[in-house]
Amino acid sequence: MIYIVLTIAVAILISCKLLALILPSRYHPPSLQEPAQGILSSVPNVSVQILVLGDIGHSPRMQNHALSISKKGGQVSVIGYEESSVHPELCSNPLVTIIPLPQLPKFPFPFKLPFAVVAPVKVMWQVWSLFMALGYRTKPSRWLLVQNPPSIPTLIISIIICFIRQTHLIIDWHNLGWTILAGKKGASHPYVTIYKYYEAILGRWAATANFVVSNSMRRALQNPPYNICSPIFTLYDRPALDFQPITTIQTRCHFLEQLPETSNFARSILSGSTKLIVSSTSWTQDEDFDILLQALCSYASCSENLPSLLVIITGKGPQKQHYLDCISSLNSKKKLDNVFICTTWLSTANYAALLASADLGVCLHKSSSGLDLPMKVVDMFGAGLPVVGYKAYESWKELVIEGVNGRGFVSGEELSSILQELLSDKNGEKLAKLRAGALNEGKKTWDEEWNRVAARVIGVCD
Repeated sequence: MIYIVLTIAVAILISCKLLALILPSRYHPPSLQEPAQGILSSVPNVSVQILVLGDIGHSPRMQNHALSISKKGGQVSVIGYEESSVHPELCSNPLVTIIPLPQLPKFPFPFKLPFAVVAPVKVMWQVWSLFMALGYRTKPSRWLLVQNPPSIPTLIISIIICFIRQTHLIIDWHNLGWTILAGKKGASHPYVTIYKYYEAILGRWAATANFVVSNSMRRALQNPPYNICSPIFTLYDRPALDFQPITTIQTRCHFLEQLPETSNFARSILSGSTKLIVSSTSWTQDEDFDILLQALCSYASCSENLPSLLVIITGKGPQKQHYLDCISSLNSKKKLDNVFICTTWLSTANYAALLASADLGVCLHKSSSGLDLPMKVVDMFGAGLPVVGYKAYESWKELVIEGVNGRGFVSGEELSSILQELLSDKNGEKLAKLRAGALNEGKKTWDEEWNRVAARVIGVCD
């Protein structure tokens, strides 16, 4: 009997030891005492894992977090997919490590698999790759900063990892994940209901703190079904340093003449007989380009003596070919006289210079939740470009002040009316007023915003 008890005890001890060896290591705060040798410790004062279940290169806010933490001497591990170029300062920073997530292997099938089959397989792959990356491919850290959405499976894996490694969790709410799925499946779909309460329950229980992109989102998270009690801090996006105004006519002229999309129109743009309008899009259902096309057709048919338009649309996405066909059809029917539409994909430097050289920016972003804010408008303000944008959601007024730095619309007719009003002004006073407001808004920097809000939460205040 004693032999059996001893055997069981030894087996339990061995199992516990093996489990301790197998589980991810825990975070231990660095000692506050100086090393015995009397020299300063080289250990960073804070360590942060940043999780992006998406392309790191297309996550400017999370890259900005990493840069800001490293500027304060913090050690950062950025975990996500490497599908496009990461910010060069991250790649060259000794305090920043990029941990790429493996993509789901693609298997050739003669037919398209249903969502009910593909989704669980994708989630299981993500669960495994996230657990390995957060638990074994990175050192334990004081903080785990998670981009949300997507919530599945990032929130549950993050909670488990934080429990095992004694790490504090911060959720950075960019939007509400279930609202994006609702836009695809419909609000009454059972998947949407499951997603909604999964996100609400885990969001309520999980985080030490939360960042949000708008005050509207903060209020929503404090109310049902979320009822989040942990601290919520509004951290507004600000333009990257790439987006700056062009201050001289010579610089603007040089850029317009060398960019292929504008070279043939450079002189007429500079003289004011042609107005340069820029819109950036991901060519998805989140943005209704029918509104813009309707407005441009109405503008072209106006009998007033209006300047011609060069409209440059940048971006890539699934609906691009559909709208290219629509534009071609409108041109063949002579419905876009004096309106020239060009689609392109530009480098960050050329895109920033294009915004700074344009007369007006157009934003067609429709918020799925009504609570997020379009980063493209933030970048336009950084370049000193006034904006006209779709305004029928709650948080819009937190970014664009009507008649001060931009204008809002809800239909193609209203957008056309705004374009005619702003561009028919011979003295350009109305557009100049909006540009002054955009320049003023663009002076607000990410570093100032981050130091005011996030630095205090993470514990890297000066």
